[in-house]
Amino acid sequence: MAGALSLSLYKISLLLFFYIVFSWSPRSLPEAPEMANAASGMAVHDDCKLRFLELKAKRTYRFIIFKIEEKQKQVVVEKVGEPTQSYDDFTASLPVDECRYAVYDFDFVTAENCQKSRIFFIAWSPDTSRIRNKMIYASSKDRFKRELDGIQVELQATDPTEMGLDVIKSRAN
Repeated sequence: MAGALSLSLYKISLLLFFYIVFSWSPRSLPEAPEMANAASGMAVHDDCKLRFLELKAKRTYRFIIFKIEEKQKQVVVEKVGEPTQSYDDFTASLPVDECRYAVYDFDFVTAENCQKSRIFFIAWSPDTSRIRNKMIYASSKDRFKRELDGIQVELQATDPTEMGLDVIKSRAN
């Protein structure tokens, strides 16, 4: 009798174990991509990559300004500049008191009279922006930059003088 009871408890334990193992669902855990983004910053909207490829390959735009949408937890395209727009148009498009990422396609002529182009990645973090805003942009920058294959020069700017046309020209060479 004791052997039968022991065998019965063993079967019940085994059934309970398999029920728990095969019926449990990890609904409360985030999916793998969300976990990766949590460790390295915000997600990157597909439109960011598409517009960057258009700037790089087709030269469709002079610049692209990217913004972090905190509610959606992702980087999105805020504004694109036409190929005819100038560097002054680009700098005027950046907000005075909020951080942004930007990509600028800079054309220049070398000392040897060769026409060249450099793609700049600019992390705009003005002194007047909120500390939380600065922290979010700083922690997400490297992950976002990795998504944009083809960046040639990186620039960090906290005021307009740090990204003036003379600075861009000197960094392009």
